[in-house]
This record gives sequence, C-alpha cells and structure tokens, in this order.
Amino acid sequence: MTLQAPLRPGTTKTGSIRSVDADRDAGGRAAGKGRGRANWPVTIALVVCALSVLVPLYVTLTMAFKTTSQSVDGNAFSLPAPFSVDGFVQAWELTDFPRAFGISVLVAAITVVGTILLASFTAYAIARNWDRRLFRWSFFYLLAAMFLPFPVLALSQVKLTGLAHLDNPIGVAILHVMFQLSFSVLLFTAFLRSIPAELEESARIDGASTGQVFWRLVFPLLAPMSATVGIFAFLASWNDFMMPSLITSDPALQTLPVLQQMFQTQFSNNYNVSFASYLMAMAPAIIVYLITQRWVMAGVTQGAIK
Repeated sequence: MTLQAPLRPGTTKTGSIRSVDADRDAGGRAAGKGRGRANWPVTIALVVCALSVLVPLYVTLTMAFKTTSQSVDGNAFSLPAPFSVDGFVQAWELTDFPRAFGISVLVAAITVVGTILLASFTAYAIARNWDRRLFRWSFFYLLAAMFLPFPVLALSQVKLTGLAHLDNPIGVAILHVMFQLSFSVLLFTAFLRSIPAELEESARIDGASTGQVFWRLVFPLLAPMSATVGIFAFLASWNDFMMPSLITSDPALQTLPVLQQMFQTQFSNNYNVSFASYLMAMAPAIIVYLITQRWVMAGVTQGAIK
C-alpha cells in the first residue's frame, strides 16, 4: 500500500503536464509575436534596393516594345501602344545578333569550365597540403592577386596577348579564367575544409589514387560551390566590356556588350532599338541566374556555416 500526497486545490494528477503544455504554448505564442514584428529600416532598405532594379528593368521592357515615335515622346514609363517588335528586328540585324551571341556563349562557356576546373584543382592541393609552406604561401599569393584588377594591368595584357596571337575571343576567355581564379580558389578552399579528411583516407585504404579520390569523391561533393563559382564566372564574362574591347583586334569577333556601344553614338535616337538590344543581351544572364540561384545560395551558406 502506497501513500499519495494530497492534491492542492484546483490541481489534478495531470496538472503538472498541463502546466508544462500551457507554458510551451505561451512561449510559442510569445516567440511567434516576436517573429511577426517587422524590422522597418531593413524592410525600407530592401524595398529601395528592389525598386532600383525593377524600375530600370520595367523601363527597358516598355521601351523595347515601343515604336520609334513613342520611344522619343519623353514618357519612358508609359506602356507600349501599339505593341511593336520592330526594335528587336532592327537590333537583330544591326548587331548581327546570332554571331555575337555565339561568340559570347563561347567565351562564357570556356570561362565557366576553366574556372571551375582550375580553381577546384588548386584549392584541393592547397587545402590538403596546408601544413606545407609552399602551398600556404601560394594561397596568399592568389589572394593578393585579387587586388590587381584588369584595368590596372590592361596595357601589359594587351601587349602580351598580341605577342602570343591571343588577341581573339579565346584569349579573352583565358584572361577571364585567370582573373576569376583568385576569388574562386578562396571559395573552394573554404568549402573543402568542411569535408572530413577521413572520407579520403578510407578511399585511399581501398586503393584509390589521388585522381580517383578527387574525381569520384571530392569533386561531386563540391557541386554546390561549383554552381556558385560558375554563376559568378558566367556573369563576369557575359557582362564584361573592357577586356574584349581592348583584347580582341577583329571587330567582327566582338561580344555582345561591346557591340552595344554602337547605340550610344550612331543610333542614339532609336531608343526602342537600343533597349531591345540591351534586353536581348541581358536576358541569358537573367535566365541563368534564375535557374541556378538556389545552388548559388546553397553553396554560399554551406561554405559559411561549415
């Protein structure tokens, strides 16, 4: 026979459980109220940043589908009436869009593939040999190269590419890879440090070589960061104006951003043609970013957290 302590008035045998549940509900409601509060300074700043992008994009879209007379009426925010695609037709012919688009795609593709491969190779060697002075100082050397942008070295690069007969889109792509290498190695190195070395050691015990360990084990794990590096390299290559304009000697082999310059001089009054050309040039970059943005965010957050 067991003795039970008398219950206090207003309580039951399950009163303690109910009390805990009530405390949890109250805490959850309090936390929910805290999360529901709007941070107005941050919200206003984000709205201003969004408008600074969306308003120019809206003007570009409306101007591109206007007629020539509508584009010069001084009302950039009005909707096209009537809706016209003449600007796209003229821009397609004036810029020889298929050829320029193909050259831009070629340069961007070489840049993306070359940056991912070279940066991942270099970062893997540095991250797994960090205790050796040569690799550690090589990393610092690459970081120092980030402070030397192309405009500072433009004259020497133009001279060297001319001597090496690389004054063409291939030379532009190679230079894009070189100037993207420092930042990409930094991202890959930070991500590689989060991958346990025990995974590679177990693969080596099974008889895998260094190349097999990298290609079959490490490189697939680098997929989120490869997407991040790839989109940064693509945007830098696709939107670059200065490097192709200075390096490429043949005007017929220029990329799309360089060809856009003609609309600032000879055809400056045909705003609908200009904006149609701008829209066609930036559409691939927008599409690529929208498709790959979730991998970009995953790579950045994983590299930062781990």
